[in-house]
Amino acid sequence: QVQLLESGGGLVQPVGSLRRSCAASGIILSISPMRWYGQDPGKQRSLVAAVSSGGITNYADSVKGRFTIARDNAKNTVYLQMNSLEPEDTAVYYCATQRLGTLYWGQGTQVTVSS
Repeated sequence: QVQLLESGGGLVQPVGSLRRSCAASGIILSISPMRWYGQDPGKQRSLVAAVSSGGITNYADSVKGRFTIARDNAKNTVYLQMNSLEPEDTAVYYCATQRLGTLYWGQGTQVTVSS
């Protein structure tokens, strides 16, 4: 059974930093595509960052140069390092992976950027 357990959300001031973690079980992280999505209230989830099974990363234009997705294969954990945070980054963030055609989600955690 695939499970994704997230941690690391919360309140942060503008231009601050935060690191989200997503610990995976039931998959081999090193060969799995991993993604982070953000969701504003009343809107659909949108892709923020992704790393393919081959290690290729891509980012939403709004976070390029500020966010970094990285895997720690030994810990079976994927991270989202969020730097230079802006109020517009406020959202619920979810990690996700896909296995055998099924998309699996973490529980989601609120990130609020506010002074």
